[in-house]
Amino acid sequence: MELQNLMFEIENEIGYVTINRPKKLNALNSRTMDELNRLFNEIKYNDEIKVVIVTGAGEKAFVAGADIRELNELDMNSSRTFAQKGQAVFNLIENLGKPVIAAVNGFALGGGCELALACHIRIASTNAIFGQPEVNLGIIPGYGGTQRLARLINTGRAVEYILTGDMIDAKEAFRLGIVNHIYPAEELMEKANEIAGKIKSKGQIAVKLALNATLSSADLNLKEGLNLEANLFSLCTGTKDFKEGTNAFLEKRSPKFTGK
Repeated sequence: MELQNLMFEIENEIGYVTINRPKKLNALNSRTMDELNRLFNEIKYNDEIKVVIVTGAGEKAFVAGADIRELNELDMNSSRTFAQKGQAVFNLIENLGKPVIAAVNGFALGGGCELALACHIRIASTNAIFGQPEVNLGIIPGYGGTQRLARLINTGRAVEYILTGDMIDAKEAFRLGIVNHIYPAEELMEKANEIAGKIKSKGQIAVKLALNATLSSADLNLKEGLNLEANLFSLCTGTKDFKEGTNAFLEKRSPKFTGK
């Protein structure tokens, strides 16, 4: 697939996706969203890839938002489709079946914040800035920000940041639980690789099912969630990885998982 606004490579079973429009602060125009959609559909079915890391090119921005020129051309007829297409791309990332780590360097605003929220683990550089400033343009977040932010932090905080359009730094994002860790910018990708390396060393069937169960918790009541967990736990015990993991523990050696 020819990529104009993204860079993509695979190394050691990790897929690296970089939004590559640094002169535009990596803003998400329609071309970029189409490329993200096609690329993540390929990643989903590529068994070589166990973990994905998403970041932005350059030092200033992860993604500074949507393309304002494109937004300016929207009307009530086209805007619903515009939002739904963006939501579908971020739903694909969230439901990829593989862990996705956002390595947030610099601005993550508007659609960039929503992209980070769609990822499963977020780490940030010390210069990272998060925000949903859409109200400053007379609109609201359209790629899932109103829903994912309110599920991630308490509703009152989410309402405040969405209604004021205020931006928050990495320390505040960490305090609120938006990001898991903060690192110096020069260490960000190294630390993302460390997390990805730990995850890809585990039994991949268990990783996929654990991700499924955890993400489902937002949409299920406790009884339904526990039933799902028990069913997925049972599926794990029918795998060769389960036998390998438990035997390796008893034999005091490192497991050699095969994903079967």
